[in-house]
Amino acid sequence: MNQLVQDKANSPVTLTNGAQATLAAEKRELAKRWFLVSPAMIIIGLAGLAPLTIILFYSFMSPGPYAGISFEPTFQAWINLVMEEDLFEETLGLNYAHGSIFARSIGLALGTTVLTLVIGFPTAYFIATRPLSQRNFWLFMISLPFWSNLLVRTFAIMMFIREQGFVNHVLLYLGVIDKPLNIMFTPTAVWIGLAYAYLPLMVLPLYASMEKLDFRLVEAAYDLYASRRKVLQKVIIPLVKPGIVAGSILVFIPSIGAYVTPKILGGGKSLMLGNLISNQFGTSRDWPLGSALALFLMALVMVALIIYVRNESRNNPDG
Repeated sequence: MNQLVQDKANSPVTLTNGAQATLAAEKRELAKRWFLVSPAMIIIGLAGLAPLTIILFYSFMSPGPYAGISFEPTFQAWINLVMEEDLFEETLGLNYAHGSIFARSIGLALGTTVLTLVIGFPTAYFIATRPLSQRNFWLFMISLPFWSNLLVRTFAIMMFIREQGFVNHVLLYLGVIDKPLNIMFTPTAVWIGLAYAYLPLMVLPLYASMEKLDFRLVEAAYDLYASRRKVLQKVIIPLVKPGIVAGSILVFIPSIGAYVTPKILGGGKSLMLGNLISNQFGTSRDWPLGSALALFLMALVMVALIIYVRNESRNNPDG
């Protein structure tokens, strides 16, 4: 009896010691993990957060007399983002120039996403339905343009769509048109160039989803007398939706901030956000406004990413 009482008296001490040992081991493991990730965290802080903090700071300063900034806090850059002052009446009104560039950037980015989806979906389906021995070849052909610089690819597409280019020669030869189409230096040229540049970013995620598609479900739908349109709408598209969303995000984000393609194919007539930001840090020398525009562009990208993450969370509630 005395031994039982003694064991009961000692048992809480034993449990406490065990819990303390477990807690100490967890703390050591946590410290070890933080130590292992600390180099990556430092790099992210120096390469990502530090420049972002500087840009945020610049956006609340006044522009310098010749370039740079003047350390005079103001919200003028954020006001100039959407408003402009009338030089004669000294009143504020909407900045229609910036508004048109914002609308053009979003419209071209969305149009590029839709065009790459329309072209990329059947392309990915074609690759996914090839024999295994042939798929690597087609994937290689799709990714081949990424082996060259974006500037080179942009000049290449310019050779196709200019007045004396391949497209006009073919259309004139076939009798479709009487005179060359004026495509260069228009939003259409920028749209075509962006779609050509970012098409692989749409095809590859779509292929990754279609490769996992169980085509027995497609055969079962045909056996149940479903039409091709019904099979596409009710079977294929719902199953490859993650690839559609991922490809759309991958195309939309670089398209909305494009700089090289609008500058070359747009010829200064189809400015996008990337060109506007570059002008503020270059010819206009308004660094605070350029910083505010850069943060605005980042906000648009963040909205697109949040939509993607929320969509993935709904599709994979247990993920």
